[in-house]
Formats: sequence, structure tokens, C-alpha cells
Amino acid sequence: MKYGFTLPGRGQLATPERLGIIARKGEELGFDSLLTGDHILVPRHISSPYPYTEGGEFPGSGSGESMEQITLLSYIAGQTSKIRLVTSVLIVPHRNPLLAAKSLATLDVLSGGRLVVGVGVGWMREEFEALGLPPFEERGAVTDEYIRAFKVLWTEDDPHFEGKYISFDDISFLPKPVQKPHPPIWVGGESRPALRRTAELADGWYPLGSNPTFPMGTPEQLKAGLARLAQYAERFGRDPSTIETIYRTHQFELKKEAAGSNRLPFVGDADQIAGDIRQYQEMGVTSMIWDFLRQTDDLDQMLGLMEDFATKVWPKV
Repeated sequence: MKYGFTLPGRGQLATPERLGIIARKGEELGFDSLLTGDHILVPRHISSPYPYTEGGEFPGSGSGESMEQITLLSYIAGQTSKIRLVTSVLIVPHRNPLLAAKSLATLDVLSGGRLVVGVGVGWMREEFEALGLPPFEERGAVTDEYIRAFKVLWTEDDPHFEGKYISFDDISFLPKPVQKPHPPIWVGGESRPALRRTAELADGWYPLGSNPTFPMGTPEQLKAGLARLAQYAERFGRDPSTIETIYRTHQFELKKEAAGSNRLPFVGDADQIAGDIRQYQEMGVTSMIWDFLRQTDDLDQMLGLMEDFATKVWPKV
């Protein structure tokens, strides 16, 4: 099992000094990856429902703040040497695919091959409209086409592509990414289109446990999702076991004493949480992402949560 954690892109922890401290501490503790989100802008009025809260409220709407994702990860690349850098997730339709593919390839080169490209279709109509993008309703088709274009640009010596949303020919595209054939692609999302996209185009499936529409918050719910993913993989002639499963949870509450039988996953003493992790590992989960930011926006507390997990829970798994 590998472990990662989310890195802030807004708020009092999102300063150059504090971001560097958190990233270096995660690397020192042995975390495999760090992840950060993607919003180019935050509209002042948002009616689109956010998929990962019960009431649909977007946690970032109050501040209106959001660092640009690829720039942030490039900064962190210079602060670290081993930890993987994950776009979590790159909203694929937000950027011209040639520009995005170039930025991502450059980041992979500068980081020595540490990039993971987490991808998603986006959920905020107002952001799409402000950016002047293809229609919001077509974002799934746009995402599929842009991912295919990324792969052409990253792997072919003479890249050319003819699509509905992007076409290119007679170009050089160098340097290529360090990782071959290209950086791993994780598809974020819990819906059937996300599962199909994973099976057809990606290396990993990256669900979150907190989507009320497509719940994945219990082992039983995730197991059902993995069964659906396996069906899509077989449809595309793939062995489901070759698709990495990365599970992200907002829950982490380490207690000194064991919690009762009605506890939530990842809530309890170190033995109970380690047992939860083993259960997910046995289901085929290969990486777990901890959203410590949901517990605190205080630097010392954030570092303490990371250290508690790494020193008290991790060794028991």
C-alpha cells in the first residue's frame, strides 16, 4: 500500500514557506505522493452543485482563492526530490490540450519523472462559461479527446491528430516526458462515465469516498464500484488487475482508545484504522490518499496529523 496526502491551494497554509514545509515533511515521513486541486478561477456566484458535499456547497467559494495547479506542483518539484506530484484532478477541458500537454511534460522532465496526471471533466458550469470553453454538456467528450491528444503528443515522434475539438499536424513536440510511455493517468470520479474512461484511457481509478450521488464511503460501496470497473475493463479487453485503484478519504480520526462497533472507517485507535486499511488493500486498493486538510488549517496540527498517521498507524498495517 502506498500513501499520499492533499496539499492546499488556498487559505493560510497556501504560502510558499508553508507549502514547502508540508511537502518536505511528507517526503521525510515516506509518503508516496502529494496532490493538489485545480481551479483557474472561482466565480462569485455558483449555482452548480459541488459533488463532494451533502448540500452541494463548494468549500472554496467563500475565499475565491485558488493557486494554478501546474505552477504550484512545479514549485513543489523544486522543494522535493522523491515524492510523486499528482494533479488532483486536472480539469481537462479548462486548458488548450497542446499547452496542457507541454506544461505537464515539462513538469515531468523538471521533476525527474515524478508526475501523475489525475484527470477529471469538471463540475462548475460557471467556470466553464467564464473561461469561454466548449459547451459544459460536452465536457466528457472533450476530456476523452484531449486525453487521446495528450498521448499522441507525449509518445509519437511526428504527432498529428484530427478531432472535433482539437487538431494538429506538422509539429515538433519536445521534450517528451521522462516516464515512458507517458506519466500515469488517473481518472477521478465515481460515475459510470468515469469508470468507462478509466477502463478505456487510463492507468488508475481515483474515487473519493464523499460523493453523495455515487457513494464510495464504505468498503461495500467501493467493492461494488470495483466490480463495475472490472466489467468496463473486460469490455475494452483489459485485465482489471492492471488498473491501479487509488482511494481518497476525508475521514481520519486517530483515538487513544478503540471506538465502538458503529464507528466510521478510519476512525478509531491505530489498530482499528490499520485494520481498515488492510481491508481496502485486500479489495485491490493500491494507494490511499488522506485529506488531512479537512481536519485543520493549522500548520502544526497538519504536520502532527501526518506524523501520527506515519508513525502510529502505518507501521501496524
